[in-house]
Amino acid sequence: MSPAETPGTSTRQRTAAMPFIMLTVLIDMVSIGLIIPVLAPLVGTFTGSQTDQAFWYGMVSLAFGVANFFGSPVLGAASDHFGRRPVLLLGFTGLALSFFVTGLATAVWMLIAVRLVSGALQANAAVAQAYVADISTPQERAKRFGMLGATFGMGFVLGPVMGGLLGHISLHLPFFVAGGLAILNAIYGVFVLPESLPKDRRVPINWRKANPVASLRRLGETEGIGTLVAVIGLSSLAQFILHTTWVLYTTFKFGWGPKENGWSLFAIGVMAVLVQGGLIRVVVKRIAPQRIAVIGLVSSAICYLLWGLATEGWMMYAIIVLDIFGMMVSTTLQTVVSTAVDEHSQGRTLGSVASLNSLTAVAAPVIGSFLLQLTAHYPHGDWRIGAPFYLCAALQVLATVLAIQHFRRHPSPLKPTEAEAAPT
Repeated sequence: MSPAETPGTSTRQRTAAMPFIMLTVLIDMVSIGLIIPVLAPLVGTFTGSQTDQAFWYGMVSLAFGVANFFGSPVLGAASDHFGRRPVLLLGFTGLALSFFVTGLATAVWMLIAVRLVSGALQANAAVAQAYVADISTPQERAKRFGMLGATFGMGFVLGPVMGGLLGHISLHLPFFVAGGLAILNAIYGVFVLPESLPKDRRVPINWRKANPVASLRRLGETEGIGTLVAVIGLSSLAQFILHTTWVLYTTFKFGWGPKENGWSLFAIGVMAVLVQGGLIRVVVKRIAPQRIAVIGLVSSAICYLLWGLATEGWMMYAIIVLDIFGMMVSTTLQTVVSTAVDEHSQGRTLGSVASLNSLTAVAAPVIGSFLLQLTAHYPHGDWRIGAPFYLCAALQVLATVLAIQHFRRHPSPLKPTEAEAAPT
């Protein structure tokens, strides 16, 4: 058993592992950001009309979401049995394969096939969260999940900018660059990354329980989680509807083009970095995670409504700044969930949460695009174009009600005074 695998892993070794996990998440988000400006145009090179392009782009996106939905709980369970390190390295291999084959693709079916493979192999975010849970005390998790959230935001800042600049040279270049980064990170992981899960805490894989339907059912039945599954699902669906309709919504509502949308996505990423990287650490010392989650759900519901009602482009930026607590929801819910389960189930549980997110990612484009199609004929500035955001607000209101009911039945063991006492 290596030193990294012994139950008494030192603080120095634990701290040394955090930068790799943050780099893991950063590359994941940069890769997603790289795709935003170039994947749809790349699909367009294989189709004969805009209608065909929209359809096949949807199929490519759907392929990844479906594969990830089925793959995430399996990889999460595998990480509970084999350890986090080998599953993370497998994810990087799948990520590199995905980008290189996409860059070399000559037909749409190749894009769909490679997205199926990469979706099935890529559970890096969920496994990284389990890794962080392994090396953190319950009181440290909110802060360290916040660090991961900040890394998500940083990737969202860098990815679209890099993808746009590289895609201006060639639509294929961003995929080769991203593939190279994934390989470099995998090599770094082979030689540097210590295992976070000691052998005495590993459990056998139960394949019957590793299927996504069973994992979601079990997640809902887990003591201390229960209706949080619905809260996470509703909040995630609202977020993905926002992500998948933002560009088209601002185009229909304000006449924005790629430049304006790029700057708005940059603003969202910067705010996420500021909130997740610094502000949330201050807040969790004073407010319990479950209360932050409720405040964040209320905040995001209000902001979704305001985004839908906005009549000028500058208002979108003002509302982004206002949604500070809304940007803390995902991190605080992850903290509550990871604290509710035992140390043997971190990977499987967070993998199940990732599957739930993947399921909402499949549904969101269908719902969002349908609502935009119903309102696309209205003139610039018409309040009815905001229909997707009104739905998001309603989803967050429902999530808030369920969260309040859950936290009344299952008070969190984490208190703000404990978070304040946690080492920084």
